[in-house]
Amino acid sequence: MMVEESVVVKEACPYAGGALGQTGGRLRDVLLNGGLLSPEDLGAVLSIHLNVPFIDLKRHVIQPAALAMVPETLDREHTLIPVDVVGDALVVAMADPEDVQTIEDLRAQVKMRVEVTLALPSDIKRAIGLSYRARTQPEEQAGRVGLLDGADAGIVSEVIARMPIAQSLDMILTQAIRDRASDIHLEPQKDGLRVRYRIDGVLHDVPSLPVHVHVPVVSRVKILADMNIAEQRRPRDGQFSFAVGDREVDVRTSTMETTYGERVTLRLLDRSLALFALPELGLLPDPLERLREMLKSAYGMVLVGGPTGSGKTTTLYASLTELDSNQRNIMTVEDPVEYHFKDISQAQVNPKAGLTFATGLRAILRHDPDVILVGEVRDRDTAMTAAQAALTGHLVLSSIHANDAVGVLFRLMDLGVEPYLVGSTLVGVVAQRMVRRLCTHCRAVLEPSGQEYVACEEEMGEAVPVLYGPSECNLCVYTGYRGRTALFEVLVMTPGIRNTLLSGGSAAAVRAQALSEGMVTMRRDGMKKAREGITSVSEVLRSVFCIT
Repeated sequence: MMVEESVVVKEACPYAGGALGQTGGRLRDVLLNGGLLSPEDLGAVLSIHLNVPFIDLKRHVIQPAALAMVPETLDREHTLIPVDVVGDALVVAMADPEDVQTIEDLRAQVKMRVEVTLALPSDIKRAIGLSYRARTQPEEQAGRVGLLDGADAGIVSEVIARMPIAQSLDMILTQAIRDRASDIHLEPQKDGLRVRYRIDGVLHDVPSLPVHVHVPVVSRVKILADMNIAEQRRPRDGQFSFAVGDREVDVRTSTMETTYGERVTLRLLDRSLALFALPELGLLPDPLERLREMLKSAYGMVLVGGPTGSGKTTTLYASLTELDSNQRNIMTVEDPVEYHFKDISQAQVNPKAGLTFATGLRAILRHDPDVILVGEVRDRDTAMTAAQAALTGHLVLSSIHANDAVGVLFRLMDLGVEPYLVGSTLVGVVAQRMVRRLCTHCRAVLEPSGQEYVACEEEMGEAVPVLYGPSECNLCVYTGYRGRTALFEVLVMTPGIRNTLLSGGSAAAVRAQALSEGMVTMRRDGMKKAREGITSVSEVLRSVFCIT
């Protein structure tokens, strides 16, 4: 049937038969694993062959009433998910509609007819992760530990570890990780504890907790992060690890006293995520080549600029993967060390022990380094030491807070580095911003008369045939966006820019010189990506509106 439907070529049959004889299993698995058949084509053929409707779970809205009838463990075990209740029947999407035993078990459990539809296994697993929320309400569990308010710190520490409040926090963390959140905000208010997730750079509200849960939840976080739960007025930092399935996530915690009590921010760092290579960051061909040429320099400074959360550390780490070599001694000083590299010596800032960026950099210079990564240039001491290191034959990589590439030059001078030293030590600058990616499954074509076309055409200087905007589907949780990419601005320190800087030129003059030499602004880089359907014009304008 697959050959007749033209989804598998006839020549693949002998290979599949041989592989099936050696390994056993099912024909469909052999074809899928061998790359001879796509999951979509398999679903279409099975739907025809079994006379079972095929359902696209990326678009179908799964009904909570159906979810409540079948436990999540059963769904995961048999790769199925209930999607709707129609009359006296439960509609279930299955990866294997021929599993008669499971269908009978379902029918006995829900005590109603079961109508089977076919869906792709990957879609079912994704839908389970997106759709299921712990149905035991955190409010009900947390209500039982309200008596802990005002209790002795030692008693709280002992009791909370055994009380259901721990499960409430676990549920908040688990769902945040499933939703791809980078941060969790626990914000005490007059009438409750507000909970928000930052997903793809944007904060989203999730169900709040009652106000009397606030103290136990904060205490639980402090216990996990090895912080003093009796200290509430001073801001405190800590960290702990949390596992969801086979994923290990580092959680960095920070507390701060507010009008209605301590608020907590949790930063989630997923260890299972692989490092990006430079081409995977979203750099267009010309800026990518410029950055690679900068990294080939034997000495000098390469700086990455942008606001907090703009992906500077990711770009620095990707740059290190380009430089890593047995012939180089690469050392870093970071705050904190977010990813551990093989064959690279990494140090973490520890102010209590006297290890700051500046003192760490001075110490590194005594260890014969070739390449040095400094987590951030944030004061004059660090800036001057980094410049001296670059001047004495080392390649220094670092991040700095600035609005754009030209702003990095003037930020260095603001920190006390003389213009001649900036011009002689700086190899180049990368400035960046993060924008949300359009969901490729549901993105929609925008009306040609929209303001987005006007903004894009003004920036590009030419007509734009088609632009895309956000829509809604299950895959992106009805936001229209899934994942993020970066907008870049790469400035190479050329003789022309150096002369403009040394002659006392303004930021506008330096920027004009850089543009005349081919620098692509972040705004233009964003419009190019909007034209390709990677992001939307509204996202570009939201992120780099002030950059002109």
